[in-house]
Amino acid sequence: MAEKKKASKPAAATTVTHGPIDESAIQIVNIVVSTSLEHDIPLEKMAAVLPNTEYNPEQFPGLVIRIKDPKTSALIFSSGKVVCTGARTLEKVEESIEKIIEALKKINIDIKIKPKITVQNVVASGSIGMDLNLNKLAMKLDNTEYEPEQFPGLVYKLHEMKATFLLFSNGKIVCTGTKGKDQVMAAVQRLVVILRGVM
Repeated sequence: MAEKKKASKPAAATTVTHGPIDESAIQIVNIVVSTSLEHDIPLEKMAAVLPNTEYNPEQFPGLVIRIKDPKTSALIFSSGKVVCTGARTLEKVEESIEKIIEALKKINIDIKIKPKITVQNVVASGSIGMDLNLNKLAMKLDNTEYEPEQFPGLVYKLHEMKATFLLFSNGKIVCTGTKGKDQVMAAVQRLVVILRGVM
């Protein structure tokens, strides 16, 4: 674990905000979901007929379809399993799945069911309103990875909240591993309590 400080950047002072983090400071930027269309899908035919698809079965068994509006991508497997990524709300996720179902009608696949969507991961980003001394955090916190020569962010795994954070010295954060906005906010609030305790 590297603990060197870059000569051009002195250790950041800590500016502490008071009270809980405002929800508006943290935004969901990606929701990853899985679902099943409960129907076998002929991927070769799908790739041949539909635009915005990629299918290289010798490299990967799934077909990639890119949806322009809402701007999302989905992996579709021949079993009918689907993984969709890129949406920022569950409403946009549902729109994307509906677009896939509509596209399948062009190859005579008629999905009768309303697919059950399972959230696998939510990625959120924002600011916690405090400057962070990442060298100090790397030394004081467990479950961190910090290699400033390779990447300016510190990775912190908050196992109790099943969340992983990417922390930057200016207080910007990325949170991954949670499954909803409430879990994101709970993890962020817990993170702030921990950071205030060690800074």
